[in-house]
Amino acid sequence: MRFAFTYPIITHPCDPELVSPQGVTAVAQAAEAAGFDAMGFTDHPAPTQRWLDAGGHDSLDPFVAMGFAAAHTRTLRFIPNVVVLPYRNPFVVAKSGTTLDLLSGGRFTLAVGVGYLKGEFAALGVDFDERTALVEESLDVIKAIWTADDVSFEGRHFRARGITAHPRPVTDPHPPIWIGGNTGKARQRVAKRGDGWVPFAAPAGLASTARTAALDSVEALAAGIDDLKRRCDEAGRDWSAIDICFSNLAGGRLGYDDFDAEAYLDGLGRLADVGVSWTQVALPGDSLAHAIEAIEQFGESVIGKA
Repeated sequence: MRFAFTYPIITHPCDPELVSPQGVTAVAQAAEAAGFDAMGFTDHPAPTQRWLDAGGHDSLDPFVAMGFAAAHTRTLRFIPNVVVLPYRNPFVVAKSGTTLDLLSGGRFTLAVGVGYLKGEFAALGVDFDERTALVEESLDVIKAIWTADDVSFEGRHFRARGITAHPRPVTDPHPPIWIGGNTGKARQRVAKRGDGWVPFAAPAGLASTARTAALDSVEALAAGIDDLKRRCDEAGRDWSAIDICFSNLAGGRLGYDDFDAEAYLDGLGRLADVGVSWTQVALPGDSLAHAIEAIEQFGESVIGKA
């Protein structure tokens, strides 16, 4: 089992220390020292005030923030959670990903999702109803430009002739591509185009808001993994080569009095039994000091024993 976390900007307004260069450096280096395998950032370039007032959160640009953190670390992998792929031209995403992969020494995984905030799509001039088609076409473009020269592409949304984008990523054949989402369509996308599945824990209410399927138990996750295995078999792919990243629903809240490391470790065992290879760890975001304290606690009580 490997451990990842999303940088803990989880409120609006966020703790100013968490969005300082010193804060990002301190969190990344503490995580590396504690034994974490990866970290990432969220992607909200144009959130609405309504969403923020309803419990949304501030954010940093994921590519810039990951590049900054990569320069201050040596072993951490960088996995955004997640890049909303329809927000960006895929050739630009490919160039950003290549640059991060090269300058980090091959420590980049591109994790993408379709997005769900209509107001953000509108602000960016992207057709919300086309988001699924945009993701699938974009993934084809990114893979092509990462692995070939003189690329021509003729799609509904993107057209290009004779494109060669060097330098290439250092990861061969290309950085892994993880695909987010809880639905059967997301799993089909993984089976056809992805190297990992990144569902997220979502009770019915949150799932409705995020326009995805509910996923609130290990049993529900196991059913989704079984469906992914079937789809991989149909696509002629080895499902065991697909990474699966999910949150541990056992053990309480890291950094708070209700955290139970033994229960958390038991939960990790159940996740591993159903096929999870990465665990997404939630950190407190009320202060920089609390986040670092939780990272150190997790390293000692979980990573050191797992």
